[in-house]
Amino acid sequence: MKLGFRLWLLIIFLVFALLAISPSFKDGVRIKTIQINSTSYNEGLKQGMIIQQVNGQNIETIQDYSNVLSNIEFDDFKKIIINTNNEEFIIFTDSPPQITLESIPKTKIRTGLDLSGGSRALVKTKEVSISSSELSDLISVTSERFNVFGLSDVTIRPVRDLAGNNFMLVEIAGASPKDLEELVGSQGKFEAKIGNETIFIGGEKDITSVCKDDASCARIESCSPVQDGEACRFSFSVFLSESAAQKHAEITEELGDDLENAEYLDKKLDLYLDDVLVDSLFISKDLKGRVATQISVSGSGIGASGQEAVEIARINMKKLQTVLITGSLPYKLEIVKLDTISPLLGKKFINYLLLAGLASLIAVALIVFVRYRRLKSSLAILIISFSEVLIILGFAALIKWNLDLASIAGILVVIGTGVDQQIILIDESRSGKHLAINEKIKRALFIIIGAYFTSLASLIPLYWAGAGLLRGFAVTTIIGITTGVLITRPAFAEILKRIEKD
Repeated sequence: MKLGFRLWLLIIFLVFALLAISPSFKDGVRIKTIQINSTSYNEGLKQGMIIQQVNGQNIETIQDYSNVLSNIEFDDFKKIIINTNNEEFIIFTDSPPQITLESIPKTKIRTGLDLSGGSRALVKTKEVSISSSELSDLISVTSERFNVFGLSDVTIRPVRDLAGNNFMLVEIAGASPKDLEELVGSQGKFEAKIGNETIFIGGEKDITSVCKDDASCARIESCSPVQDGEACRFSFSVFLSESAAQKHAEITEELGDDLENAEYLDKKLDLYLDDVLVDSLFISKDLKGRVATQISVSGSGIGASGQEAVEIARINMKKLQTVLITGSLPYKLEIVKLDTISPLLGKKFINYLLLAGLASLIAVALIVFVRYRRLKSSLAILIISFSEVLIILGFAALIKWNLDLASIAGILVVIGTGVDQQIILIDESRSGKHLAINEKIKRALFIIIGAYFTSLASLIPLYWAGAGLLRGFAVTTIIGITTGVLITRPAFAEILKRIEKD
């Protein structure tokens, strides 16, 4: 029996969906990030390479890699042989390779924050409303700040609610809400003042370069006990523009000597972050009236223990470096909603959803079989439902859409709607009216198309509702019901015709 056009169309879309999803069966772990100018980097390891063996031992998971390295004592230079999908690398190092790894995705289906874990913030500007173009500028500056700070897997996109208000949705996989709140919740306005005179501000206008990730000019200098634990001081070099250095020289020219500390001037260089004084630095007499393009900026971190103080000092130093490099955000921001998602919770939830969806489909197929006594019709419902899900996932992979819990809910709605419409087709095809099977199917498809346009009209506003947080539900549902009307319903109708003729 020849397949009709409708069935061929379904098969073609299923093939394209599988190609878009591209199941992968590669072994190993992928290099997610690598420290530039580290030993591993200089030997040729690069981001995106797949590590398959370390010292002759197969690496299939990140845990395998950690186990191999944990058995190496880095008390002296060691030889590490790393085999990747490209070539073999031999590294001599006295410390573990400065790389972070990730599992190789089994498909091109991308999961959102709800399933991969991390933090999400819905952000708006304080006191002022901004246009779409101004929001784009804000997103650009915010993206630069996250890149400089070193956070990866950051998604920043504009969203709008039904009232027309513009928001910025920030999602960071693997980050804590505290990281997100500190980087987004503050404007990051940096000013260096002598008295009431601003010498320089953060950003490219006054700052030409900031020392970062270089122990020779950015380091934790010392730690000392304080009342509540330990305090560690950091310092790093900042290179000023000629205009900022000239202004520094003009202001210091007017200063006198400090009566208590003869080697310093009588005023300090005060550092303000978001109008809060974070540190005051002595100015050496040697810098009086001198055009100096390099200065040292310092600060501190306090913790309950020495290790905690060092870590907090490093975080504070990185934050200050980031603000100096990127400058302040153009607006004061307010976090409207802040969420954190556990990746373990996301994986469990998706497993429960898949089991629930599969159980529902099997239950519906059994009910259809009991009612109509047609095994072929029951199997057809299962095949068509799975086909719809596969096409939705293929389309999501093609457009690189991140599937979140809202998207999964949309897929479940599509499955339920699809089963309802297939039952309508079965009922119409078996009705006792004196009509040909083709006419019965046409009547059923007319009802389904009418329901489609009604659903479509109600789903479109959801694309913007909730400041975009329901966008995943709207997108997957619209893709699913459109796929149903154009591809799977006609294919199911063709299958019913053949069943009835048999």
